[in-house]
Amino acid sequence: MSQTAIYHTTVQWKGEHLGHIRMGNGPEMDFSAPLDSKGLPDVLTPEDAFVAAVNSCIMMMFLWSCERVNIQLLSYECRAEGTKLVKLDKTESFTKIRLVPEIKVKADEAAPASIESRIQRALKSAQKYSLVANSIKSEVIIDPAITIIA
Repeated sequence: MSQTAIYHTTVQWKGEHLGHIRMGNGPEMDFSAPLDSKGLPDVLTPEDAFVAAVNSCIMMMFLWSCERVNIQLLSYECRAEGTKLVKLDKTESFTKIRLVPEIKVKADEAAPASIESRIQRALKSAQKYSLVANSIKSEVIIDPAITIIA
């Protein structure tokens, strides 16, 4: 049986190129367009939020996957880069999101190759079950750096 869930945000214009967003689960902050589109510095942009949504959702699904395949995760940090294409008619779209996670795991009794295989499987599962990654047109590429610590 299918289920649905609804999420809410509220935005408010504050003048010029500045807005304020309130998330349904509580956080709120100012946002603006990027600097190259007459935006303001030092605030969230929709472009940053888009890339962050992919990055954070993949991370949460990776944590879930690690628990399922019994990976002893020590640390996870992921840099994400979104590639935006500006077409001749000035329409824009993200064509690619590249994630570069640095993953450190504790070795167990298994051989390092077996552990690395489980990590790769957990990353594939994270991408497969990521709500955000499944909801976008952009290509999502995960290029991990994996360290196994004895």
